[in-house]
Amino acid sequence: MPEETAVYTHGHHESVLRSHSRRTAANSAAYLLDELRPGLDVLDVGCGPGTITADLAALVAPGRVTAVDAAGDVLGRAREVAAERGLTTVEFAVADVHALDFPDDSFDIVHAHQVLQHVGDPVRALREMRRVCRPGGVVAARDSDYAAMTWFPQVPLMDEWQQLYGRVARANGGEPDAGRRLLSWARRAGFTDVRASAAAWCFAAPDERAWWSGLWADRTTASVYAELAVDGGHATADELAAIAGAWREWGGRDDAWFMVPHGEVLCRA
Repeated sequence: MPEETAVYTHGHHESVLRSHSRRTAANSAAYLLDELRPGLDVLDVGCGPGTITADLAALVAPGRVTAVDAAGDVLGRAREVAAERGLTTVEFAVADVHALDFPDDSFDIVHAHQVLQHVGDPVRALREMRRVCRPGGVVAARDSDYAAMTWFPQVPLMDEWQQLYGRVARANGGEPDAGRRLLSWARRAGFTDVRASAAAWCFAAPDERAWWSGLWADRTTASVYAELAVDGGHATADELAAIAGAWREWGGRDDAWFMVPHGEVLCRA
């Protein structure tokens, strides 16, 4: 069976988990909510710290939710989130989306948020997600699109951050502009009934700007992404420090605004 070939660009530094733990079904899977109802069985691929997983579990209970991630260390936090919310219908496992260890037709909903941009073969991943989805069920995927991210004001070095991230992510085997490709990937994976959409996160309120700029400043100098950027010859530590400073400068502006666009697909199995 195929195995993952890409390297996860972000890793699980505190600055990454700070970002991922703020995700909810409402702010990250709204396009899927109309498909959910009590009693459905859900597979949440790439669950990370499990905040979206927990929301999905509450919406489909007494249906079961199986949450998987390629990184076993982050599943501890996901289990804590489920326990804190008193959820008893969730189980967790380490898994590679290219080779899921589940029988055919196991789930009513198969969901992946910000996953396909990080895998070596997103089309194969979607085929595998389709395999474990029951006939009439839904495979749902949502990914951001880094080249389409935009912001104001144009602080020096922010453009360099955008270009650098793209270089590092592609060198790791991923596709940072996945959002615009989801429909094409779904078609290539064999889906014929696909509903494509788009949505965005916007960071403009003072607390939002501080949170977004702070986590990216920290991620740029202290995460796995920073190590990969330096070790891969894409940037020096001094250059990363300068980019982190640009993030903090942008976040300190009272007119600062940042948009993160996402592509979305609902694929009927």
